[in-house]
Amino acid sequence: MKTTSITLELLFLTALIACLLGGIWLTVFDLGMKPKYERAIMMALAVIGCAAVAFFIVHLVSFYPAA
Repeated sequence: MKTTSITLELLFLTALIACLLGGIWLTVFDLGMKPKYERAIMMALAVIGCAAVAFFIVHLVSFYPAA
């Protein structure tokens, strides 16, 4: 039961982070960022997203209450 709960919560949090980073992506390029920086910004957002998901995994596995 704990594994299922963690998996569902992790899927929800990952979708939330993906939407947040997608919004940041759109905002950066709507404000006039040049397309030549697209690859660097994509890599930076990917690193931030991976770090956030790794944090959520560690946090949920460590602190999720036992059933």
